[in-house]
Amino acid sequence: MAAQTESSITIAAPPDAVMAVIADMAAYPTWSDEVKEVEVESVHEDAARRPAHVRFVLDAGAIKDEYTLAYEWDDDRAVRWTLVRAGMLTAMDGAYLLAGRPDGATDVTYRLLVDVKIPVIGMIKRKAEKVIVDRALKGLKKRVEA
Repeated sequence: MAAQTESSITIAAPPDAVMAVIADMAAYPTWSDEVKEVEVESVHEDAARRPAHVRFVLDAGAIKDEYTLAYEWDDDRAVRWTLVRAGMLTAMDGAYLLAGRPDGATDVTYRLLVDVKIPVIGMIKRKAEKVIVDRALKGLKKRVEA
């Protein structure tokens, strides 16, 4: 499998507050510029009732698509997703990993692997991944700390 893009940021809030924003998929278009539309298709049948399958419309410059992701949640420590279906994408797999800090803040690591059906130079794919990851982390931080 190809290398994934990874970046981290520290957010001045505890992991549960950060994960609450991550789990609020319907709000993504308000803080993630590349996400144009979101529809939660199903939720996990547990106490948390977090999203299980979510449809997105993405416009990240070089990467534009409508796709559905399947989510697996690990309490307030991590969320991982894999691509279920898409038009242009063949992979959109990633994770948010959260680690609480003694000062009450949270270190958030975002990992992402994107691949598309059409031939694209690896450098361009990694640049698109980096843009998605960096903007998502900055938007998440702004949203949580607001």
